[in-house]
Amino acid sequence: PEKIAHAAKGGSTGAKISLSQPGGNGDKGQLTIFNAGRTQTIDVAQNLTRNIPLQGTELTARIDKYWPDFRMINGKPVSVSDAPNNAAVVVTITGRGVPVDSGDAPHGGTNPPEMNETNAAQNHLTIFIADDDSLAYELASRRNGASSGTLDLGKPLVTGWADWQLVADKVLPHAQQWMDFRPAGAASANDLPDGVRVRVEQNGQMFDQWVPSGWQIAIPTSPQPLPIEFGFRAIPLPIALELLKFEVTRNEGSDAPAGFKSTVRVSTADGESAAGQCWMNHPYSFPNAWWRTWTGMTFKMSQASWNPENLNQSTIQILRDPGWLLKWVGSLLIVVGVFLMFYVKQFRRPLRTKQTQRAETAVPEPAGV
Repeated sequence: PEKIAHAAKGGSTGAKISLSQPGGNGDKGQLTIFNAGRTQTIDVAQNLTRNIPLQGTELTARIDKYWPDFRMINGKPVSVSDAPNNAAVVVTITGRGVPVDSGDAPHGGTNPPEMNETNAAQNHLTIFIADDDSLAYELASRRNGASSGTLDLGKPLVTGWADWQLVADKVLPHAQQWMDFRPAGAASANDLPDGVRVRVEQNGQMFDQWVPSGWQIAIPTSPQPLPIEFGFRAIPLPIALELLKFEVTRNEGSDAPAGFKSTVRVSTADGESAAGQCWMNHPYSFPNAWWRTWTGMTFKMSQASWNPENLNQSTIQILRDPGWLLKWVGSLLIVVGVFLMFYVKQFRRPLRTKQTQRAETAVPEPAGV
């Protein structure tokens, strides 16, 4: 889920927060906090309303509230069901993160913190909203360096990124996000996802909405919105996959990744279990008996992607192809047939000579009387 941050006092902590999808049965998901070069994973169910120190910092995180099926209704957060369909949490981070100025400034009486050396090397802009709806900003530019101050409505802010300027037009204290989809024309629909059009009628009111593949939308029905999702059907696997270890090798003298490898454990409901490793162009097969590999009766796990911000995550593609051997045998028979037809004389049709052609085309003379 996407993080939405609000600085109640002081400046930004720079922390990045993500929530994993809960699995049900009391599980409320895992909260991952990336801050000061460290990644910390927190179980939501076990640490709800508890103060958790963030490693390597003087900050403390607290999970104040959890909604399994989050919706905004009448400007208030609610959960429309107990099923973990759209889990959300409120996380409060407090403590001394970076030096602040006690002078006259926004953010409840403090100036925004100065950018550190890492952030200053990149083009970066952060906007804060104080309790009185005033705006402040932190700006970093590779050309002009770091700056901060008050952002006035309608007044251009020179960013230092080429000739770009930022103008804040309006502040919406209680804005509601809404996204609408429209079908694209045939000329521009090459790489766009599929979609379906749904129509919902309630008390004489009609709602028409397009739902693209891989998205979930909410139809504004009452008393609760109606969630609709369109995408691939989820099919449970007969195996369980567990990530034991994830390794990233770096190019010498830099932080650029040279490769990454996952160590996984695969188990079945019958109690069969095995561990193996997969990396780029080196998949891991389970079960790994030779006859299963040759017949395609195996699960082949390949390293697909990874998360640079959380080395406790890994994306693995699972492939099963029972007809693998039949396809290769069919391809081999085609190659053998082409070879016999062109290079073996017994399978070639004899060429017709000119005499044979003249004999076939000769017309017999009529018999004499």
